[in-house]
This record gives sequence, C-alpha cells and structure tokens, in this order.
Amino acid sequence: MNKYELTVVVSARIEDEERAAVIDKCKALVERFGGQVTNVDEWGKKRLAYEIQKMKEAYYYFIHFDAESTVPEEIESRVRIMDNVLRYLCVRQDEA
Repeated sequence: MNKYELTVVVSARIEDEERAAVIDKCKALVERFGGQVTNVDEWGKKRLAYEIQKMKEAYYYFIHFDAESTVPEEIESRVRIMDNVLRYLCVRQDEA
C-alpha cells in the first residue's frame, strides 16, 4: 500500500451541501477501489492563481489515503468528469 494525496478544487458557486456531497463522492471512490481514507484536510475558500471558468475563488480539499498503485488512475478518470470539480491532482507521498 502506498500513501497518496488527492487535491480537489471545488467551485465556490455551489452550496455547502453540494460541496460536501462532491467530497463524499471522492472519498467513496477511494474506498470503492480498495483504498482507505486517512485524513481530509479542508483549506476553505482561496483565491485562484488565474481564472477558471470565470471564477476567481474556489474551495480546496486535500484527501489523504492509502491504496494500491492502480487506484489513483481509476480515481482520476472519474473525478475528471465530476461536475463542480475545477481541478484535481493525485500524487504519491514519499516516505520521509
């Protein structure tokens, strides 16, 4: 099992319940493919470096999880088509 971090940038134009549903769906995807969510870090609303879909701000979430090496590819293919997700990035965390 490897340690991964999934960064999800969610639209600021949606309600709190919808935003929570997007993050719950991401966590469910991790568990669906055999991963285990260890931590969800919410950074809140931040200013974007550049406009995305005419938005200057968005909510940032970092989902830490343990999974096999095939899981990030499966998760990214499904997060890519999710509504209200502006950007995402899944990276492997190195052991320090």
